Amino acid sequence: MNTTTRLALAPWIATAALLLLWEVGCRVFAVEEFLLPTPSAALAALAQYAEAIWHNAIFTLWVTLLGFALAVVFGLVLGVATGASRLAYAALYPMLIGFNSIPKVAIVPILVIWFGIGAVPAVLTAFLISFFPIVVNVATGIATLEPELEDVLRSLGARRSDILLKVGLPRAMPYFFASLKVAITLAFVGSVISETIAGNRGIGYLMLQASSSFRVPLVFAGLIVVAVMGIGMYALFAWVERRMTGWAFRGQTPIV
Repeated sequence: MNTTTRLALAPWIATAALLLLWEVGCRVFAVEEFLLPTPSAALAALAQYAEAIWHNAIFTLWVTLLGFALAVVFGLVLGVATGASRLAYAALYPMLIGFNSIPKVAIVPILVIWFGIGAVPAVLTAFLISFFPIVVNVATGIATLEPELEDVLRSLGARRSDILLKVGLPRAMPYFFASLKVAITLAFVGSVISETIAGNRGIGYLMLQASSSFRVPLVFAGLIVVAVMGIGMYALFAWVERRMTGWAFRGQTPIV
């Protein structure tokens, strides 16, 4: 078995081993289902409530992607503006760190007051929680452009805008696409949190309803669905990263 095959099989084997250990542990120690259901019970609930799970999963997916899209647009614009100016970097960076330090679960009730219960708070929570890594990575990629390179480009007649557009932005692209993989998983966290607190649809709402009636296997089925969606979107953006910034990975063995 070659290295590529081992790398491809490793996550599947590790996941299967974890599920097997979980299943055996619950059965050996006779753990009650309402405390910790077995993986087989969660999968049974996934099949039993497939229609409801599918309906709510689609809702969670589209509000997550909408919030993530807003984060990409605003994060890229603000990241470029912050990284291109030392003054903007010094002025905005502390505020960004302070804002990111605020638990987003504390913001959801404010969003409900402003926009009511439903999709809007979920979209905005996904946006707010996934916004920061994009801004920071883009700003870092641009701000860390070597001063010597800037001096050489200026001596060759390049303007500030030329350096930013033709050197700074391409240099920041690996940072940008790397941040997308982190941001999309955070976006799912934000949307599910909002659905749990102030939603009337979505996986978070379904899990809340299931837990209130002690249908714990259904709660874990919801967790599995969110995990699968997150892994799928992460893999998608990892693939996009490889295709768009392959030049940054020359000589490296692909991991994803």
